[in-house]
Parts: sequence; structure tokens; C-alpha cells
Amino acid sequence: MANMIKAPRGTQDVLGNESYQWQFIENIALETAKLYGFEEIRTPTFEDMALFKRSVGDTTDVVQKEMYQVQAEKGKELYGLRPEGTAGAVRAIIQNGLLNETLPLKICYLISCFRHERPQAGRYREFHQFGVEMFGSASPSADVEVICLAHHLFERMGLKEIQLYINSIGCPTCRAKYQKALKAYFEGYRERLCGTCLERLERNPMRILDCKSPECAEIAKDAPLMLHYLCEDCKQHFEGVQERLKAVGISYQINPKIVRGLDYYTKTVFEFVSNDLGAQSTVCGGGRYDGLVEQMGGASTPGLGFGIGLERLLLILKAQGIEIPKPAPCDLYLASIGEQAQIKACSLAEQLRQEGFRVECDLMNRSIKAQMKYANKIGANMSMVLGESELETGKANLKLMKTGEQHEIAFEQDLCRTIYDYNLNEVANALEHQFGDEQLANLFRNAKRED
Repeated sequence: MANMIKAPRGTQDVLGNESYQWQFIENIALETAKLYGFEEIRTPTFEDMALFKRSVGDTTDVVQKEMYQVQAEKGKELYGLRPEGTAGAVRAIIQNGLLNETLPLKICYLISCFRHERPQAGRYREFHQFGVEMFGSASPSADVEVICLAHHLFERMGLKEIQLYINSIGCPTCRAKYQKALKAYFEGYRERLCGTCLERLERNPMRILDCKSPECAEIAKDAPLMLHYLCEDCKQHFEGVQERLKAVGISYQINPKIVRGLDYYTKTVFEFVSNDLGAQSTVCGGGRYDGLVEQMGGASTPGLGFGIGLERLLLILKAQGIEIPKPAPCDLYLASIGEQAQIKACSLAEQLRQEGFRVECDLMNRSIKAQMKYANKIGANMSMVLGESELETGKANLKLMKTGEQHEIAFEQDLCRTIYDYNLNEVANALEHQFGDEQLANLFRNAKRED
């Protein structure tokens, strides 16, 4: 066998028996965002490299160490595969003039991102995010609405013990004083800092707080805290966020060590954290970035948002034993004997699909025994065999696969109604057995289909 080309390290294939899980969380994410007035947008997978240097920050690990750069074979353009979603979203809203519309502007997206990191559980080199962004409001109420959206999303998925941590990293005015204090502190440990942090010491000392080196992390434990340097405006904003979180009933803890990994954040930053992956794992991270739109060439516009890693979210759902509903099975498998029966099965299957039913028929010229084995394998609720005699009489036996029960029906007239009634009865049984709601179950049993 020739050498097989495999998927790149740090990527994964999502196959048919797993994709329904992704669709489940993606649908909940988009539906929840709609409740808060957020509309989906889609942006390119790659952007001009200058975009990320300007927004994410050229002193961050993301830009310095983790980004994938792409250059056209012909041409001098240098592009970067997006490492996160906010930069592209801001570029899109400026370029398309969306900030000229009624504010606040609320957008959301489902995207793939790319970072060259060491692959590990829940962390891939190609990963996927659900993100939301809001532009135009400087109010702490906007911060809390975005946090509420994430909290509501986790509740709808059934997640438990997801802890919210918040912090404020101030504005450029108060952060300048903080950076000065940080630099003075880390100067005393210059000899122990890693090479990257020595560069950060001159350009952006705050980035040292986010260093993954154990030695630098140990030094940073006793570093000054941004909360002690907040100006009056930032202090009031942070207090306003806390007051509103209490009002909506979302518990939180202040973690003064949260700085986020990207340079564009200001004021409120937050994380939702789970302990179900063996160590504290951030499921959702976000915050405010009031200067980013202006920094990228737009009008001065406050903004904020968050990103949720879908791979990590799936791991937590599994760790907490939350079962994602499997897709509904095939309603009917139409088996056939002979060419004319096969033609009729294809025609009948398409008619039923137009009615919204999930129907399959034989495409492999299998024997009738092999066809019924296939019907079992795909979990069909019902099956029907069409042969020469069935075509002549217009009647066939409909088999309920769970029980083996069969009854004859006129398949041209009664098949659609029979499938519909079967599905209603299954819903009724679920309501009665799982939820004990006999009254509602009987309403479904007695429902009549409008022909």
C-alpha cells in the first residue's frame, strides 16, 4: 500500500457519528445568541497579517510564536490564518460600514481558528470557537448582558459547576501607572526571567503575567495587582458590573490575576472555568476592548465580547455525563424485490421526503435479507417490502422494527399518515414515561394530521 497521507498533527476529523454533537452545541449557541439580539456573520479564514499585529499585539505569544503565516506563490501579500475571531469581526464591521447603523451592533460567529501549540486534551492546532461581539455601548450593563448570554448558554446545555471569574485591567490612563509599577517589580528579577519576558519587560510588562514559564509564573505571583491602580472611572465601571451581576443572580469571584492573552482588552475581563478536565480549564474567555475599533481605523467605539472553545466544551459535557441527543433515526426503510419495485421505492421515498420524513431505500442491489439487515443497522423505525404482488395490489405490510408487529396498508394512500401517527405516538410515550405527563401525552396521541 502506498504511503497514506494523514491529517496534520493537532487537527481532527469530525465523522458522521460525532457531527451531531457539534451541531447540537452550535445550534444552542446560535439560538441563545438570537434571544439577546445577536446576528451571525461569517468572515474569511485568513486575513492580512498586519490586522493581527495591530489588534492582537505584536508582543503576544499568539503573534510571536503561534500564528500560521501564508504567502501567495506569486505576490508579496503576507496573510495569517486567524488565531481568534475578534480582529476579523472588527475589520468586517468597519469595512462594511455597520457602525453607521443603529447601535448597539450585536454579532456572533462560529469559526475555525489556528495556533501552533503543543496539542493536548481540548487544545488543537485547528480549533473551533463560538464568539459574540457587541459594539457601541460603554455601559456596565452591556458587560453583564454578554456574561448573561454565556451563562444562559451553559445552562441550556445542562453544564454544572461552571465558575465565573472577573477582573478589571483598567484603561490606557490607569494602565500606564500599572505598567510602570510592574516594570519596577520585574526589574528586580531580571536575571531569572526567560528571554521572551526580558523583551516584554521593555515593551509590555503586563504580558509577563501571562507567561507559561514556571519560573516566570512563580515570580509573577507577588507582582502588583491592576485593581490597586484603577482610575476612578474604571473603578466605578467595575463596581457597576458587580452590582448588575448580583441583580441578575449570577455568582462570581474576583480573580485579579486574569489579564487575558491579547493586547486589545480594557476594563472588564472574565472567564468561565470548569474543573472537570483534571485542572482548571477555561471554557469561555472575554471582556471589553473599548479602543480596538479606533485602533483599527474606525471611529472611537466601545466594544466587548467572548469566545468559547467548542472542543473543550464537548470534553466538559462528556466529563459531566451530559448526553447529547442523537439525531432522529430513519422513519422508514423501503426494501424492494426486482427492478420495477426498486423504481417504485425510489419514487415513494422521494415523495415522503418532500413531506419531511426520513426515508431510505436500496441503492446497492442487495438481497432482501441484506436489505432488512441494513434497515436494522441504521435503526429504522419501520420497514416495508415492495415486490411484484405489492405493486399489483397497491398494498404492503408495514413492519414496526422494535416489536416486529406488522399490518397491511395501502401504501399510496395511507403511508404518510401512518408514519406521522407513529411519530406522534413515540413523542407521547416519551412524555409519559420520562416526564410523567399523561395529559399532554394523550393530546399527542389524539392529534390528527391535516391532509
